[in-house]
Amino acid sequence: MKSKMFDDMSEFQDLEALRDKIREHDHNYYVLDRPTISDKEYDRLFSLLIDLERKFPEFLTPDSPTQRVGGRPMDKFEKIAHRTPMLSLQNTYNTEDLFDFDKRVKKFLETSKEVEYFCELKFDGLAIELIYESGILISALTRGDGTVGENVFGNVKTIKSVPLKLKTNNPPKLLEARGEILILKNDFLQMNEQLQEAGEVTFANPRNAAAGTIRQLDPKIASQRPLKLFSYSVGKVEGISFETQDEIEKTLMDLGLPGLGVSEFEKIVSGKAKNDLGTVVSGIDEVIEYYNYINSIRHDLPFDIDGIVVKLNNLILQDRLGFVARSPRWATAAKFAPEQGQTVIENIAVQVGRTGALTPVAIMTPVKVGGVTITNATLHNQDEISRKDVRVGDHVIIQRAGDVIPEIVSVIFDRRPKNSVPFILPKNCPVCGSKSVLIEGEAVTRCLNSLCEARLKESIKHFVGRRAMNIEKMGDKIIEALVDAGLIKSFSDIYKLTKEDFFKLERQGEKSVSNLLESIEKSRGTTLSRLIYALGIRFVGEQTAKDLASHYKTLENFLETSEDELLSIEGIGPKVAVTVTTELKSKTFVKEVKSLDKQLRLETAPKPESTKLVGKTFLITGTLPIKRDDAKGIIEKNGGKIVSSVSKNLDYLVVGDDPGSKLEKANSLGIKILSWSDLENLL
Repeated sequence: MKSKMFDDMSEFQDLEALRDKIREHDHNYYVLDRPTISDKEYDRLFSLLIDLERKFPEFLTPDSPTQRVGGRPMDKFEKIAHRTPMLSLQNTYNTEDLFDFDKRVKKFLETSKEVEYFCELKFDGLAIELIYESGILISALTRGDGTVGENVFGNVKTIKSVPLKLKTNNPPKLLEARGEILILKNDFLQMNEQLQEAGEVTFANPRNAAAGTIRQLDPKIASQRPLKLFSYSVGKVEGISFETQDEIEKTLMDLGLPGLGVSEFEKIVSGKAKNDLGTVVSGIDEVIEYYNYINSIRHDLPFDIDGIVVKLNNLILQDRLGFVARSPRWATAAKFAPEQGQTVIENIAVQVGRTGALTPVAIMTPVKVGGVTITNATLHNQDEISRKDVRVGDHVIIQRAGDVIPEIVSVIFDRRPKNSVPFILPKNCPVCGSKSVLIEGEAVTRCLNSLCEARLKESIKHFVGRRAMNIEKMGDKIIEALVDAGLIKSFSDIYKLTKEDFFKLERQGEKSVSNLLESIEKSRGTTLSRLIYALGIRFVGEQTAKDLASHYKTLENFLETSEDELLSIEGIGPKVAVTVTTELKSKTFVKEVKSLDKQLRLETAPKPESTKLVGKTFLITGTLPIKRDDAKGIIEKNGGKIVSSVSKNLDYLVVGDDPGSKLEKANSLGIKILSWSDLENLL
């Protein structure tokens, strides 16, 4: 694999050197948050690697950075026994319990001297075990029951901060690295916002989101979620030895696994650090000091924790203490007291979203929790209300779920009013009066009336949003006033508004109206992806809109698509295909989109770079060495046309691995079959 094999690879000795270079940049970017090259330069290196692996597939390895893409959906997860059990820790809930833990340790060790402990954060995520053989990641197991876990390797390898190959020239024969998978608070809020905008069910807290994502059977879903990993211990190890807990964690970081070193701590808490997030202390007094300190800064951390973990630092002493039942004697989890409050549910309001989702929201007597005054909390859906049996008038315990969003923990049933009745979502939309429907297989009740005023208002708010049409000056109150006044009944009505229309609203001055009109005018120049996203088609988020725009190039092509063609686009699944085609069958929807097309200035697709394939039609089936959309882009750049089905008018069928029934049909029609190499030769 020396460089003489590759004419365009003079700066690297071999393929593995290129992979190592990319791994190093991945580590700098995703683990250390310190990129050392530009995105453009990184993309160049990554594209070079893809190109070389395509030319020389015999040298493709499973640990290559190109192999992080989500694989095929699975029917179920394989259950695998842990070589050493993933035990749970005994919990303590106050500093007195920590003193008792220290007394038990000293008594067992028969010493009165201060004991050296290793203290670290207790993450509120999903425990995971990464199994490396000779430095290569081969599987990833959940905790399961502690003895047997589920192999979620397909999902875990999509996490960019998880090294597929350890960062060492002398890897251990076996390393079982254990840690926690979680989602950062800001990432969680952004992800929930995107799910809501796409009409999908949101998560209650970051932990549920991380756990739910890892247990998805389709790795493509995991690849789209902002998962992170932090490592903190090991299971069975061969070919490497440790003397202390501190040494384990430092070694894991040296091997490229994300941890919580001093530099990471300083970055995370913006200079507030006086200790490492994982640190060695001497004696129980220093443990208590660490506990109190972390408790004081827990809200500054970008992820959720619910306490600290205290371990004997010396591994020989850990072995001496051993285990009791299913927990180690040498470690304990010191949890923080949950920040909760009590309040009363004054009412349960039902909000209607742009996709028609009816969301119950508890309106409560204001209460302070963790320094934040809380008045509202979402109850998600009828199943959640029934499970907790939440009613108007109830006294409830509330907390900020994962320090992020308000959550009703439980009802204080002995304080429930005698005239209390269960809350049931209305059978009719509370805004337009149309019948509300719980669609089979979903948890959300919906209003299906597309003309519902509430749906219109929320749809317009989405349409003008920053990542959609970006009409900056049109805020929620203006939108609600315009709809209430009957001045806008559709997206295209926005572009028909005049100065006189705005003056019909209350408290609109000359300058504010001028700014509004200027903002509307500016938004006319936009991209196809922004427009598709702005239309608010259910399940079509920002990235999906980009994928659709990249494939179709023009609005006309998009409006003429079929379900089969949609399913041929990488990343587009059955749910999206069905909702898009359902909308396109609506004459009202298509008429509105065409009306918008006349109002806007959409960027046009670039002209072909060559005419080598002009007049020829192509269809791709199976898995190619590059992404399907990239392959289609190459064909289109050279003047070729992509079609969605096999017919006698098809010139070429480009075939990859696992081609399916399209190959058989093409053969029966005598259509010319091309491999990817054949197509390259044609070009």
